Amino acid sequence: MQQVEVGERGAGQRLDNFLGRILKDVPRTHVFRVIRKGEVRVNGKRAKPDTRLLASDIVRVPPVRVGAAAPPRRAPTGMVKDVVDAIIHEDPRLLVINKPAGVAVHGGSGVSFGVIEALRAARPDEELELVHRIDRETSGILLVSRKPAALRTLHGLMRDGHVEKRYLALVKGKWELGRKRIDAPLRTDIRVSGERTVKVHETGKEAASVFKPVQFFGKKASLVEVELETGRTHQIRVHAAHAGYPLAGDDKYGDEAFNEAMKALGLTRMFLHAHQVSFTWPETGVEFTVNAPLPEELKAVVDALVEKKRS
Repeated sequence: MQQVEVGERGAGQRLDNFLGRILKDVPRTHVFRVIRKGEVRVNGKRAKPDTRLLASDIVRVPPVRVGAAAPPRRAPTGMVKDVVDAIIHEDPRLLVINKPAGVAVHGGSGVSFGVIEALRAARPDEELELVHRIDRETSGILLVSRKPAALRTLHGLMRDGHVEKRYLALVKGKWELGRKRIDAPLRTDIRVSGERTVKVHETGKEAASVFKPVQFFGKKASLVEVELETGRTHQIRVHAAHAGYPLAGDDKYGDEAFNEAMKALGLTRMFLHAHQVSFTWPETGVEFTVNAPLPEELKAVVDALVEKKRS
């Protein structure tokens, strides 16, 4: 049994990521299991995998036996190359990844490796940490810190609502609501057949999204921009469906007939893309903005909708 002080390097990290550093040869699924069973304690109390740690916290790390068949922790070479090629900005504090759809941001939940494991394999001497997360099915901007101080600063900005995140989404029908702020609390702890399902519910966590129409394709579909005021799991997808405009290609919360119609136009994934992130570094007052245009497979669907509207 170890009693580990988090220290400055671990300050601001999630508990699961902190343990991943200590238990390097332990599969991530096993790390999640010992946390859920209560074998890991933070200051003597049970904690969740997403608990943010303070430098002064003491983490009790149980002895974990690693079997001979434990999978290697290094991400595959091909995946490492793909993630490195997806870097669209780099400075002394930050990496910005234009994440492809279908790639997880980290290992776990049936996925051995994600963006962060691939980056750490490519840059083993750096202290890389995810600043935030986007769903596996979503493409677009993902921030990764290169220094613990940058991670703490950005987490503080996010908690205070000073990081602006904008997405592009294709929704069913003609958006008739203009600029619309959807403020609907979300329950993110519901499991259906063992799978997480998020629902609008009065007992849920506060969640707000601002939708704005960008382009109409007759009555069939609309391209909208969504600004997140909070960052709940599946927030845009559930809020859009709640408003009566489900996302194209969304198999969980979407409309089956609409999805089939969009598939006929070439859509092979959910149409949701994180296209802009903006904030101001508090130490210098310098504004940081990064953009990622729609990937080619989504632009092709937009072009097909334009052609269909003309014909």
